[in-house]
Amino acid sequence: MLPASVRRVARFRILDTTDILALRNACGLDMKVDPMTGDYSKILPSDVTSGASSCQRSTLATLGWEPYFANQISVDELAETPPVRIVEVLRNTLHIIGEGINETIATHSGATVGDWLLFDREHPQSSRILDRKSLLKRRASGTDRQVQLIAANIDTAFIVTSCNQDFNIARLERYIALAFDADITPVIVLTKADLVCGTQNYVDDAQAISEQVSVVTLDARGDEPKVKLAEWCKPGETVAFLGSSGVGKSTLTNALMGTQSIETQAIREDDAKGRHTTTRRQLYFVPNGCIVLDTPGMRELQLDDAAFGIDGVFADLRSLATQCQFNDCRHMTEPGCAVRQAIGNGEIETARLDRWRKLLAEEVFNSASLAERRSKDKAFGKMVRRVTKQKTGRNQRND
Repeated sequence: MLPASVRRVARFRILDTTDILALRNACGLDMKVDPMTGDYSKILPSDVTSGASSCQRSTLATLGWEPYFANQISVDELAETPPVRIVEVLRNTLHIIGEGINETIATHSGATVGDWLLFDREHPQSSRILDRKSLLKRRASGTDRQVQLIAANIDTAFIVTSCNQDFNIARLERYIALAFDADITPVIVLTKADLVCGTQNYVDDAQAISEQVSVVTLDARGDEPKVKLAEWCKPGETVAFLGSSGVGKSTLTNALMGTQSIETQAIREDDAKGRHTTTRRQLYFVPNGCIVLDTPGMRELQLDDAAFGIDGVFADLRSLATQCQFNDCRHMTEPGCAVRQAIGNGEIETARLDRWRKLLAEEVFNSASLAERRSKDKAFGKMVRRVTKQKTGRNQRND
């Protein structure tokens, strides 16, 4: 039990010096809290997990801990349920790391790689998931079309594609919409640039997707990734490599780590498609202090509840649509359509309008499907309560 002086602290109140000393003594922690800012992100000792830089950083800082998460925790919670991060997702288990904690636990409902948990040692399934900074998710393929969580608490999404047959504008737009909707910074990374005579056409097509997205060309091997991606790969930042199999995601991770610890395979020569080498989502710790998520290839990417992200990708079309004569303009044959006029002037390609329509239609369908499922679940719940109530009434009458 914590001292009374600490227990009296309100959940989100900034601790004073007395509180800090009391908590440090009670929990045996190396408290390095700034009482002026309430930054509890350096709560742990200075031992470092694999791949950390030579400068001393706490275990939590190495894992990406920051005030956003610390400010969600009360003092009592911190002492009784230490924070851990999910660094790997396997079929039925999760690999978690925290201060003095390196364990594999059963899959936690609703959790994904990158999540922070307040770890309940006695009842791991009761561990609380801290509010996320960001969440990448997609609609799974198949008949049930359930939402699949990809990763949480990502700062930058490197959308990786090759300068070959894998390059696909529509797929890049989907990935960018996914990142925009999750409030994650997207960066397009064009790999295998050393294998083509010129990359300018690829760069121009990628840059035309959105003015808000940077485009980087590189050779995934060697030192280029460390240099060209350094702007986003800073200590404490969590970045993710997303893209199809064979585009170089694992090779890029190896390059940042300075090792060859992750297995890679060559693509098929006939169609430039990759083989599924990476089979799980895992965080890796780069020597400079950055955290990298390597993911299995995703060729099919169904968006889920991503209207905001779609608007971000097609901001140019959204802006033009506000200038149409009619508010419900479908941009087909209506008079005074600013979108059709821009196409006629060569400012917008018809293919881009078609892709926008397709994503909007998909979003409407997925949203309707979600609403329908919720309605069915609500109706089912009402039926269960009605049957239970009737059964209880019969039992009471029989008594």
